Amino acid sequence: MIEEARRRAYLGAMQVASWLPRVALPFAAPSRPELLEAPEPVVVDTAPPAPIAERVREVAPVAAPSAAPGAEPGSIAARLMPKPTAPATPTAAVQAEPEAEPVVRAPIAPPPRFALQLLRAGECTLLVELPTGEPLASRDPAYLLLKDLLRAAGLPDSPQLLGEPVRWPLFAGGSMDQGPQAAREFVQGFVAARLEEGGPSACLWLVGMPAVRYAGEADEESLLRELQVEGLGVAWALPGLERLAEEPTLKADLWRAMRRVRQRWMSQIPA
Repeated sequence: MIEEARRRAYLGAMQVASWLPRVALPFAAPSRPELLEAPEPVVVDTAPPAPIAERVREVAPVAAPSAAPGAEPGSIAARLMPKPTAPATPTAAVQAEPEAEPVVRAPIAPPPRFALQLLRAGECTLLVELPTGEPLASRDPAYLLLKDLLRAAGLPDSPQLLGEPVRWPLFAGGSMDQGPQAAREFVQGFVAARLEEGGPSACLWLVGMPAVRYAGEADEESLLRELQVEGLGVAWALPGLERLAEEPTLKADLWRAMRRVRQRWMSQIPA
């Protein structure tokens, strides 16, 4: 005979929760008294059906249709007349459930496209739009114009590159949000990290509308003005290098604005 522990293991494997032996088993634990009690019978309270006569009386009698005026009962005319139909019993109006309003989803803005390069020139940091999307070369007209601007500002005309260019969108496809808000957060985070690594900057130049829009959170009305950008400090918004080369009148406005702004970094340059 198997022991009680092995017996319970076998019963558990067969998913038997409770059982009673027909005879006393050797080495078995005493039976639990609650298992020997018979369950109380379930009493179902069912009302007897109503007599047939009462159910018949509950049905309202239908009035026989009256013969048409001028026709005697039982005549041929009375038999040929169409029988009137009983009026339909009014039923409770069923209130239609209102249709669910269609979910209107906000349109997803297409990702902007731009390329920016971060540079350091003395006491200033420059976030410059790359006109061709590629880093500025030493003989590019845009780079030569930038060197002229730095010399006029009293800054070194050979700026130092800070990291790789920022090209947006980051990914060619996929479901990741790469709209204007995502671009703004990425550019500001990138510039803030580089400023923290390179030390404090007297002024951040934002050259070109992509730099002004996504780093300075400003528009074209802010060009040639100073901006206070949270997390980035004081910034100066400038037109793009290509636009400055194509519109000579902007250069005169730029020189006038530079006279006011350059005092911000000239005061920090050691004599």
